[in-house]
Amino acid sequence: MYCRARTTEVTSVNNRIIAGCTALVSLAVLTGCGLLPGNSSGTKTVTVWLMKDSATDDFVQRFKKAYETEHGDIRLDIRIQEWAGIGGKVTAALKSKDGKGVPDLIEVGNTQVAQYADSGGLRDLTLESLRDLGSDDWLAGLADPGAIDGAQFGIPWYAANRVVIYDKQLFEQAGIKHLPKTREEWLQDTADLNGAQRQGIYLAGQDWYTLSGFIWEEGGDLAEGSGGNWTGTLNSPAALRGMEFYKRLQALGRGPKTADEAHPFQYEVFAKGDVAQIIATPGTVKTIEKLNPSMKGRLGYFPIPGKRAGKPSAVFIGGSDLVVPDKAPQGDAAVKVVEALAGVKWQTDLARTMSYVPNKSSLARAVADDPGAAAMAAAAARGRATPNSPRWAAVEADNPIKAYMTEVLIGGDPEKAAKTASARITELLADY
Repeated sequence: MYCRARTTEVTSVNNRIIAGCTALVSLAVLTGCGLLPGNSSGTKTVTVWLMKDSATDDFVQRFKKAYETEHGDIRLDIRIQEWAGIGGKVTAALKSKDGKGVPDLIEVGNTQVAQYADSGGLRDLTLESLRDLGSDDWLAGLADPGAIDGAQFGIPWYAANRVVIYDKQLFEQAGIKHLPKTREEWLQDTADLNGAQRQGIYLAGQDWYTLSGFIWEEGGDLAEGSGGNWTGTLNSPAALRGMEFYKRLQALGRGPKTADEAHPFQYEVFAKGDVAQIIATPGTVKTIEKLNPSMKGRLGYFPIPGKRAGKPSAVFIGGSDLVVPDKAPQGDAAVKVVEALAGVKWQTDLARTMSYVPNKSSLARAVADDPGAAAMAAAAARGRATPNSPRWAAVEADNPIKAYMTEVLIGGDPEKAAKTASARITELLADY
């Protein structure tokens, strides 16, 4: 989607000539000013890996132009990466012995930082976080996964989380005039919406990201770690309460008990027009409206309600962090690029461009005029990420949480099923 490294345009060269050489134009003077490629005393190239679709091409080029203009000795070589296969590519770069092919700055998923830090190839950015980046106001769901044993390796870039997408027309038909503020109100409204002709909510039986939020809301967790050892905790009383709430909500619709939200895609079900609610990121609305144009203007958003009014539920936060490899050829310059991308100006720009949640709670006002992003931001302050183990990817690949959910929803013993799933999580997270 985005262009890889571009040859420097004539106009860009001219700008640097004016800034660095006071309008001297001969080749000898250009060489003396260090502006020709390959001159070690001149322009530095910072290689940046950004992920496909994380930002529009317009944003990427806008940032590149502004940064290079402000920093005349820096050229940004921004290379867009595909998510498929990126884990192996990043790991290989971090383990490079000679530093060849190592980028200076990498965008990674917020839950991926632990596995990369475990390789020992990331630069410790704790000092910059405290001194320059205002880390005390970062969203915990982005910042916490980027910190390992007290050291900050990942710098929060952007966040997104699930909200309730609802059909205003169906809510009106059911006589619901006010959006629910608590979980109990939400259950009652959903029950009122549910009937023979419509589903109160479409919630697949294995939507474990949504379950995670309910577990955190109750004070539980998927797993807990101490001294590098991790134990699955789905069988804790708090986690069991989260699953019980999930079961009550899931029963108010006809979502499959044995599949996740992608089988079938829940937006396809919602687009049929007889489902009152789904739990998804706001960007899903565009897909729904494309499938069913008659739903344009019918859809709205609200944060997933919590146990108490005025306090949205805890939610799983997805998003990206920025990391700098230890062997980055231009590591110091890359840190400055990180500071710009994570700073107020470009955080505000990115959030408004992409309808993301900014990396700080204090910047949530930047998306106040975007209903979907505003609903996300309202809950993002209580957002969390998956357990910060470098082996968590193994849990997601095997995913005993899904099997546990199905077992409970079809009538199995919750405590027994949770104990079995917790034991499997413990085994998968073991440091052999």
